[in-house]
Amino acid sequence: MRFTSRGFSRKAVLGATALAASALLLAGCAGGGTTGSTDSAGGGDASVTFIPKSLGNKYFEASDKGAAEGAEELGMTFKEEGPTATGSADQVPFIQTAIQTGQKAIAIAANDPTAVCNDLSQAQSQGIKVVAYDTDTDCRDVFVNQATVDGIAEGLVQLTADHLGDEGGTIAILSGGANAANLNAWVDAIQALIEKDHPNITVAKVAYGDDQDEKAYQEAQGLMQSIPDLKAIIAPDTVSVKEAAHYLADTPEYQGKVWVTGLGLPSEMAEYVNSGIVEQFGLWNPEDLGYLASYAADALINGTITGAEGDTFEAGKLGEYTVGENGEIVLGPMFVFDKDNVGDFSF
Repeated sequence: MRFTSRGFSRKAVLGATALAASALLLAGCAGGGTTGSTDSAGGGDASVTFIPKSLGNKYFEASDKGAAEGAEELGMTFKEEGPTATGSADQVPFIQTAIQTGQKAIAIAANDPTAVCNDLSQAQSQGIKVVAYDTDTDCRDVFVNQATVDGIAEGLVQLTADHLGDEGGTIAILSGGANAANLNAWVDAIQALIEKDHPNITVAKVAYGDDQDEKAYQEAQGLMQSIPDLKAIIAPDTVSVKEAAHYLADTPEYQGKVWVTGLGLPSEMAEYVNSGIVEQFGLWNPEDLGYLASYAADALINGTITGAEGDTFEAGKLGEYTVGENGEIVLGPMFVFDKDNVGDFSF
């Protein structure tokens, strides 16, 4: 499968276009161990708490902005709470708070899907609906997935293979948190696809930036300095691709030698694309991801869906969605950004 800038679904383009004029919004908290909360009261008695992987991450600021928009349309009371760190158990206190305050639904992007499972199961036992978004966990009713694992792997590998050509070469993968289920699934699928279809490409190392700017920058530096024949880095998370591009911009000796692609935010990657540091990168609309998660939560609360395969529900401006196998709801295909379109998006 090849993804191009024309490969985005019509409904996703409409969603992205409608939101393109909106500025990013929810302020993240700073400082280790601090937390934050954003409340938005709707007209009904339903309430949902969104727990992102961490506050202050622009990707989750964008997705939770979309979630707040969806909740407002539905008349739900919206709350965003979460840690500033990405440790395995850092989200647990916020799940407990949601239980104790009688939330009707929890939407969570789990840093560690196992570490949060007992607490999410406790929430479910008390009738609270659980939506996993961005990253899956077994203890939920539905999973709102940004794209399929195979679709992400195929898109990023194809971009890299097209750049390297028949000669191929040595590449590395720079991922985020080592325990993030979605990132690990993408990394595994990327490596499997390369091994199967691209014998001329060798993955020398997988490194982890832990969703932290400084750590990701240092890991990108380490990859470029320690692998003499490195030709490309695939970074399947927004912090890692931004910081790999950042280090490449700071070190002219690697420009034209190491090629970087991954999953990034247009607002963060535009300067690197426009300067020629990065040629192409992929993503989806994170605001639409959060928006869809709010509608899924509402559909669960109202009994419109149960999480069974074949259940359908309306998701506002995004249209109708169908629950797939194992309770998965897929937002849409990966979209490729380049110099021609990166300026059209604000998230």
